[in-house]
Amino acid sequence: MIAVRPGSARGHANHGWLDSYHSFSFGSYFDPENMGFRDLRVINEDHIEPSGGFPTHPHNDMEIITYVTEGSLEHKDSMGNGSVMTRGDIQRMSAGTGIAHSEFNHSSTEAVHLLQIWILTEKNGIEPSYEQKNYTTSMQPDTLQLIATRGGTESAVHVNQDLKLYRAELQSGKSIAIELDDNRHYWIQLVSGEMSLNDRPLSHGDGVAISKESALAMTADSNCEFLLFDLR
Repeated sequence: MIAVRPGSARGHANHGWLDSYHSFSFGSYFDPENMGFRDLRVINEDHIEPSGGFPTHPHNDMEIITYVTEGSLEHKDSMGNGSVMTRGDIQRMSAGTGIAHSEFNHSSTEAVHLLQIWILTEKNGIEPSYEQKNYTTSMQPDTLQLIATRGGTESAVHVNQDLKLYRAELQSGKSIAIELDDNRHYWIQLVSGEMSLNDRPLSHGDGVAISKESALAMTADSNCEFLLFDLR
């Protein structure tokens, strides 16, 4: 089964400093038909204006992944961590028993574009933790690249869940074909550009839920970037 959730059907909130699109129910956007997919709970595509951002706020019992595509994002948290993320960085925060953090556009002149992803943790009440890695050293065009998984790797952050998260950049006309485990479930989020998935056309912002399929063929109709979630 392949079910496309068009980017145009996402929830949308524009707060001036923040222009945000929600693939699943979030904040004031409530859609009982789209509360998440498997352990994937939130995918927000955020555009934050120069010097804008989220003041310190709490989280608990959630795996939070931040993926920056343009600009720079400054992070500070109650564990004493501080960093500036740019394209090529992947950040994971395990909120566990409780953590507070802030996120601000580090630039006073350029907007920052990012995807914030929330994943249900496999066990509540764990000790909070934070991790940031750069994946560019292992980046190759037109291939799937692992950037988050249980246990982590040199260029993939650890997540407390049975999940693998891949990214890919496809040049126009290039393809990736993969075999799937039909006992697993998959979600694709198209970050930019256009592509065809098993001959279904997709464009920026589209999400796709995939279950009980044996294979996927992804072809770039223009230069594109996407995330692939492999879920239990």
